[in-house]
Amino acid sequence: MATNGVATTNGKDRSRSPKKELKTDPSKLTEEDLQDGFSAQQIFTSTTTKSGYTYDDLICLPGHINFGVHDVSLTTRFTKKISLKTPIVSSPMDTVTESDMAIAMALEGGIGVIHTNLSIEAQAEQVARVKKFKAGFIIDPVCVPPTMTLQELEELKSKLGFTGFPVTAGGKMGQPLLGLVTKRDTDFVTNRNTRLSEIMTPVKNLVTVKEGIDLVKANNILQTSKKGKLPIVTESGLLVALVARTDIKKNVEFPNATKDPLNKQLLVAAAVGTRPADRDRVNALVSAGVDAVIIDSSQGDSVFQHEMVKWIKKTHPQVQVVAGNVVTKKQAKHLIECGADALRVGMGIGSICTTQEVCACGRAQASAVYNVAKLARFYDVPILADGGISSPGHIVKAMSLGAGAAMCGSLLAGTSETPGEYFYSEDGKRLKRYRGMGSIDAMKKGSDDRYFGTAAAIKVAQGVSGTVQDKGSIHRYIPYLTQGIRHGMQDIGAQSVQQVQSMLQAGQLRFELRSAAAQREGGVHGLHSFERKLFDS
Repeated sequence: MATNGVATTNGKDRSRSPKKELKTDPSKLTEEDLQDGFSAQQIFTSTTTKSGYTYDDLICLPGHINFGVHDVSLTTRFTKKISLKTPIVSSPMDTVTESDMAIAMALEGGIGVIHTNLSIEAQAEQVARVKKFKAGFIIDPVCVPPTMTLQELEELKSKLGFTGFPVTAGGKMGQPLLGLVTKRDTDFVTNRNTRLSEIMTPVKNLVTVKEGIDLVKANNILQTSKKGKLPIVTESGLLVALVARTDIKKNVEFPNATKDPLNKQLLVAAAVGTRPADRDRVNALVSAGVDAVIIDSSQGDSVFQHEMVKWIKKTHPQVQVVAGNVVTKKQAKHLIECGADALRVGMGIGSICTTQEVCACGRAQASAVYNVAKLARFYDVPILADGGISSPGHIVKAMSLGAGAAMCGSLLAGTSETPGEYFYSEDGKRLKRYRGMGSIDAMKKGSDDRYFGTAAAIKVAQGVSGTVQDKGSIHRYIPYLTQGIRHGMQDIGAQSVQQVQSMLQAGQLRFELRSAAAQREGGVHGLHSFERKLFDS
């Protein structure tokens, strides 16, 4: 029979609603009555679905806010012994991270991982450049020879974006300083074939200082001399560094910098493979001062990586080892038992990765992060959510599922600190090249070891090459990302990374799955056209 339009059987309500009706007396409502959504455990361990979930499949439900966005702490762990104040790590890709990116990431509170598509000597030199960096000192200024013409200088200026250059005998660092050429030296010279030796300010007219000077003294000299640049030379006149007036505030501008607490050097990581020759690479990187080694493999649960992790921890116990990549609990357990200090989680989900398509192996990233983090938590091992990150919201979701930090490639590609030169598309957009380490181009340079393809007669691509639009400097882009992360955590009701993960474990952090329509609704829609401006310029 039916009563008030609701079908009943033997007097029982057959409504399809899965939830209990709310009590009629609001004063008697319990926490359970007010609970919306589902815990992560309910979603990822449900027996009614056999699906893997991505970040976009999930949405975090808002919590209660009783603090300001400025009160949110993003301090987290990169490895067991390395903490970060910014939960972002730049990926070891040859179009993302070399020394410039690693320096910028460390200054902003994250960390960079130098890629392995370099000779052993070149990679060690990249690490050494980061370790030698002192905020305010330019240790590798672009130098020019006295024989360069003004026309050639103009081309260099347009390519690099700055106007002042030290002139050395051979156009390189570590050579005798001859002078300095700046915009004021070139502005009124009409003959573009004029050589720099004819127009530069000679060294005898420059204010220089001897190496060993500290930044405070260098700053005072710049202020009293009213000069824009201060060359630092050896007793014999060899150029070793440069201090620019525009850089002298860096120590106070980067309070979150990731530094060694004792020697104050920036921290840096570097990637290695699992070949026998990579043990020589590790030795060279350790000699250069590397703080963490990332074993770079698309499938980390191999006997080769097990042996490498054990060897590094035995030979260089002070060096932190990040193992991976993994996407299952069993993979994670194997590497943790070998001594890994952190794990990279992700397989085949990067924007330029085709591993899942080509090899039919991998896992949806939200499912991978949650399940691996759940296992790693028992061993107190942090995990890095590697790949699938295209917005600050994805980083919030990664941390909400148990990740300590997010490793980003495409998100950071196109910034001025990435390797490579800018070029312009036909429609005038400023672009940089970006490629997966599984692309044929990258594999030809050495990254095929990452996919166990070093000796293969035919190389099977597991990535593509492409272009990305200019994003400006890391020093403006990272603050935008971190502010977005803080707002997301504030909306959730978590004041720190530790709190959001405690809420996750307690089931207090609630989620819902999103339909395709809900995902469309959650993005920009209903407009004829729009302009996406990430942050106020």
